[in-house]
Amino acid sequence: MAVNVRVPTPLRKLTGEQEVVQVKPGTIASAIAELEQRFPGISERLVDPAGQVRLFVNVYVNENDIRFLQGKDSPIQDGDEVSIVPAIAGG
Repeated sequence: MAVNVRVPTPLRKLTGEQEVVQVKPGTIASAIAELEQRFPGISERLVDPAGQVRLFVNVYVNENDIRFLQGKDSPIQDGDEVSIVPAIAGG
């Protein structure tokens, strides 16, 4: 049983250039904790000191933005796909 996490290019240096990493089912919070355990330093790029997903990071579960689900408590199940998408600013 696994959930696929799609890692954006800027964070792949932390995952040994892996584009997709598998984590255990649970919640977005447990997935971030597992990623941090396996790839130290990745969580500080995803969550702020208060433990909230950073404003410039969008996280999707099967193409649904977690901000419109249950945030970090959004459940993830076997076969789900989590996408981490850094916001792109332009001007």
